[in-house]
Amino acid sequence: MTRQAVVGIDAGTTAVKAVVLARDGEQLGRSRVPLKVTHHGDRVEQDMDEIWSAVRDTVRAAVRDAGDGVEIVAVGVTGQGDGAWLVDGDGRPCGPAAIWMDGTAAARVARWEQDGRGALVSDITGSALFPGALPVLLEQLEDDHPERLARAVHQLNCKDWIRFRLTGEIATDASDASRTYLDVATGAYSDALIEGVGHQRFRHLLAPVRPPHAPAGTVGAEAARATGLPEGIPVATGLVDAAAGGVGLGAVRPGDAYLIVGTTAFAANVRRAGPAHMSGPGAEGRITLATGLGSVLECLAPMAGAPNLDWVRTVTGQADSDWPDLERPARAAGPGAGGVLYLPYGSPQGERAPFVDPAASAAWVGMSVLTTPGQLVRAVYEGIALTLRECLDEPVDGRALRITGGSASSDLLCQVVADVTGRPVERSTAPELGARGVAALAMVAGGVTEDLDTALALLAPPAATHTFRPDPVVRDLHDRQARTFAAARDALRPVWPSLRDLRTLTEASPPSSPPTDPSESAPGADGMESL
Repeated sequence: MTRQAVVGIDAGTTAVKAVVLARDGEQLGRSRVPLKVTHHGDRVEQDMDEIWSAVRDTVRAAVRDAGDGVEIVAVGVTGQGDGAWLVDGDGRPCGPAAIWMDGTAAARVARWEQDGRGALVSDITGSALFPGALPVLLEQLEDDHPERLARAVHQLNCKDWIRFRLTGEIATDASDASRTYLDVATGAYSDALIEGVGHQRFRHLLAPVRPPHAPAGTVGAEAARATGLPEGIPVATGLVDAAAGGVGLGAVRPGDAYLIVGTTAFAANVRRAGPAHMSGPGAEGRITLATGLGSVLECLAPMAGAPNLDWVRTVTGQADSDWPDLERPARAAGPGAGGVLYLPYGSPQGERAPFVDPAASAAWVGMSVLTTPGQLVRAVYEGIALTLRECLDEPVDGRALRITGGSASSDLLCQVVADVTGRPVERSTAPELGARGVAALAMVAGGVTEDLDTALALLAPPAATHTFRPDPVVRDLHDRQARTFAAARDALRPVWPSLRDLRTLTEASPPSSPPTDPSESAPGADGMESL
């Protein structure tokens, strides 16, 4: 018997993933191909043709993995956001894509913040300006590579480039457009913003904005031969990856919230569509994404992620230990970690949410000679959870917090997040949530289901989640801990620049020669007794 299925494609920064899903949510095929990222100092680029080649190979492998007896009826695409993805009138790349990691426009961002253009961007888009955003990148490319701008006819974000290669259609959606010149309150490009930053000359590059679950072309003959997809099936407009992951988690209603905890973290609150809220905690680092689904995502992306956990495993002498062995004493340490707090700002780049401070530094505070290694480890888990708590709205109607990402595979981390935030945490066990999210959009675009709610119900069976419930006994403890955490962090912020200066000085200084006489070594127990 033939089974209807949809394909979801997720082109992240480091890999392209593709899944083939039956309409009951069963994964029939899956594939993954890595991507290269090229660094030239602050310039960070990817070859657009290489990305298409990876998509072609990934989709073909996933379709082959699904086997015979599968009728693919629609496709959905997601991908990394931001950057400049310019193509000419023939649909050819004008050069490599300058991706979201590109830092060449950092000085330009500072100038925009000083002259008021940064505030205008924030007011209309609801997002803080940063070097990888399209408006400043276009100006930077105009200076550095004017030949690319001279050839450019269209700006296509990552997913839009892939969909263009599949269908030949130029389009984008509100989530990707939110990081360009979109008014998130209206879902349309803002002439006031374009004129206010003096970018009328770039207006022609912007792709039409379509709903994410609407068809944006059909698979063409050449793309069908390249990918193994049937010719003529619809391709949904899609969403940027951060928003697609939320759809894959089922977090689509106003009041829903979700977390992605990987190398960095991502916290999103779903709100009703309307004017951006650029005030309150975290406003300086906030990202607002219109979804085209009657909602907006208000997002914060703290740097506090997996590197903190990898670091504490190493610094406590447990680099070769399995994670369950590392977490056993942390569990035994109990909530509150013996009064020890960890400020999880260990990234060399500082912090970007819920505040922006490039000098931010990690620290344990509240230690004594009685502090145990288990308490130090527990404090790191709680420090990450306390930062995530600061990035989230208050819970709505006891609604669960959805969580995914590599670090979310830890039961301890999920339980600590539940206890610290005071809300149930639902961890999805479904793979490739971004691809699954746009596969749900494809079901609507392909007429498999009438609406997104029905598609999500089919693709996310209850067995795909595990729930961690907060312990009410420790609620008061964690509320008090959260207040102390914020106070300790704010007290240390004034000295962070000096600490960074000291770090720079010591990194630049040659290491001192080790002592050659054992008597010159640091005193042990015997030495202390002789004092």
